[in-house]
Amino acid sequence: MEEQMIVYGARPSPFVRKVIVFAAEKGIALDVQPGGFGQGGDVFAQASPFGKMPAFQDGDFLVSDSTAIITYLDTLHPEPRLIPAEAKARARAIWYEEFADTILQPVGAQVFFNRAVAPFMGLPSDPAAADRAEAEELPGMYDYIEKALPDSGWLVEDRFTLADIAVACPLINIGYCSKGQDDARWPKLNRWLDAVRGRPSFADALAVEAKAISRMMGN
Repeated sequence: MEEQMIVYGARPSPFVRKVIVFAAEKGIALDVQPGGFGQGGDVFAQASPFGKMPAFQDGDFLVSDSTAIITYLDTLHPEPRLIPAEAKARARAIWYEEFADTILQPVGAQVFFNRAVAPFMGLPSDPAAADRAEAEELPGMYDYIEKALPDSGWLVEDRFTLADIAVACPLINIGYCSKGQDDARWPKLNRWLDAVRGRPSFADALAVEAKAISRMMGN
């Protein structure tokens, strides 16, 4: 019997969610196990020697980082093509993932960590940093996404791709503890995010993580 692939991490992490949704869109079954914050045991430590979430196990193959995991899954299961094959579209999809991981997420984390994670875990928080990020940095990023979205409603190739998964994941976390995006200023962004949330892959992932988010937010 073939062993099931395992992802180690906290489901509310945008990077963990990205892998879960990507796999679901591919029809790949994953066993999601706790990892990070002292969880995951020896396997997590071997797969992610610097504690980076998510970590991944497929038999004796261990690796960490959402992009590395997605690359592995996509190589094993090329269809459906969530990473475009055409050169320009492929480059754009990879750019949007990079934008999400290294530009949007670090700013969004200022909001989510300081308003949700730190209070829940009893860690020092900086509410002022969250307020600054929300007021001064995120609007420019929302403006960029609003302008980048074509009339089709999807970021690349007029269809749902890794670009949409990657960019949506940090925005979902921001939305858990933020006033969100003004519909009058960012209508295309909000329509797109609603469409992303409505996909079964996202809807299922968000339903499973809802209990953890409710505890984190003190509801």
